[in-house]
Amino acid sequence: MISVFVKGLIIGIIVSAPIGPIGLLCAQRTLSKGRAHGYATAIGATISDLFYAIIAVCGMSFVVDFINDHQFGLRLGGCAAIFLYGLYTYINNPVNKLNKIQPTKDYIQDCLSSFGLTITNPLVILLFIALFAKFNYVSEIYTITNNILTNNILAVLFILIGAALWWMLLVNIISYFRGRFNIRGMGVINRGTGIILMVLSVGVFLFWAIEPYFS
Repeated sequence: MISVFVKGLIIGIIVSAPIGPIGLLCAQRTLSKGRAHGYATAIGATISDLFYAIIAVCGMSFVVDFINDHQFGLRLGGCAAIFLYGLYTYINNPVNKLNKIQPTKDYIQDCLSSFGLTITNPLVILLFIALFAKFNYVSEIYTITNNILTNNILAVLFILIGAALWWMLLVNIISYFRGRFNIRGMGVINRGTGIILMVLSVGVFLFWAIEPYFS
């Protein structure tokens, strides 16, 4: 149970961590309008991630046997997908896209605009599936109870907690340094996140490649 919970947290954080346009928007609103507006923006992004997590979990529930039979290939594909996602995160410049996002005046608008912008990226589903395969998440989540619905709810809940923790951390860090935080510095964080994802994907692949020789 604890292992599955930790994996869910990690998946939620990985999906939310890259600082793209929504991360910068969250940072901008936190810096310019305060922590509450940052939270409202983060909630919109989290709801979008939750929506895609539900789709991914429900879809993956029909292919658990397939995953078990093709774990190596799926894990290899997962590593490749995460590496490419990290590469995209590294080379992408979210500051340029930030200028296209119009400011809002209230919390509901902050939340809805964030949700609307985040939900337009259905490729997140592929990232979820890649991470599920990489961490063997779906198969392990089904060992918790005999009820599929309960397992699916727990799977999504764990991911939601991870995503929410990341957004809360981001907003609070930016709020703490409010007044002296250069928003362009988020580009550095973005590149750092991309490098970490690429290094992790290569490291995990190498571990799986040499693991049979030590078993």
